[in-house]
Amino acid sequence: MSWLQAIVLGLVQGLTEFLPISSSGHIRIVSTLFFGNDAGASFTAVIQLGTEVAVLIYFAKDIGNFIGAWFKGLFSKAARASENYRMAWYVIIGSIPISVLGYLFKDEIRSSLRNLWITATMLIVFGLLLGLADQFASHVRDKLQLKDAVGMGLAQAMALIPGVSRSGGTLTAGLFLGLDRAAAARYSFLLALPAVFGAGIFSIPDVLERAEPNAASVPQMIVATIISFAVGYATIAWLLRYVSKHSYSAFVWYRLLLGIVLMGLLSMGLINPT
Repeated sequence: MSWLQAIVLGLVQGLTEFLPISSSGHIRIVSTLFFGNDAGASFTAVIQLGTEVAVLIYFAKDIGNFIGAWFKGLFSKAARASENYRMAWYVIIGSIPISVLGYLFKDEIRSSLRNLWITATMLIVFGLLLGLADQFASHVRDKLQLKDAVGMGLAQAMALIPGVSRSGGTLTAGLFLGLDRAAAARYSFLLALPAVFGAGIFSIPDVLERAEPNAASVPQMIVATIISFAVGYATIAWLLRYVSKHSYSAFVWYRLLLGIVLMGLLSMGLINPT
């Protein structure tokens, strides 16, 4: 991997991780379209650590409250009635599907599911689903319930397929379940922490061994991760302000256009799907 590719993909990761447009899909597309190769699932998983550190810092106070309430709730019945205690459990419960499925299908995630035909299809299908949820769901609740944690957790697991979008899947499920845009986005950010950190840490040995073709060097990986952190932090702040006043329609149209263009390029043989 060249230094230019590492820097560009760090920027792409930071810009797209929290937007409902699929960061892994964009890394896959940009790698192939502009650099002629696939950066690999391990590279993608590790540089996502940068964006999740951004979440940790941005929501540090909330996360500290959740962790404190969870430990207090282990020993105090009164503490279990708090909203922070329930949120901590919702994050844990919502993280189970992607953790289990990510482990069971890790080989497919690193190989066959990275086919660009699949990426293009998922961009379109889940873009349409996001559009339906955004336009027709009720968006009336700002408090999470257990059903939201389960539903959004299952949706997050779908993002193991590039093109689905972890944030897009969870936001779509949250909106269909009746959450307002801001509440769904906030939980989506928090829900990513266990799964993405786990996947990133799990993939570090592969990166160090340079087990994948076109593997990045350790310095390249560090720089790409730092860039994804800085850009990702700014993206969180922007998206939370944006969704409080706007719909997701711009992202829906972007996904549809990108998916159609990608299918056109694949059909004409201009890029290799694998």
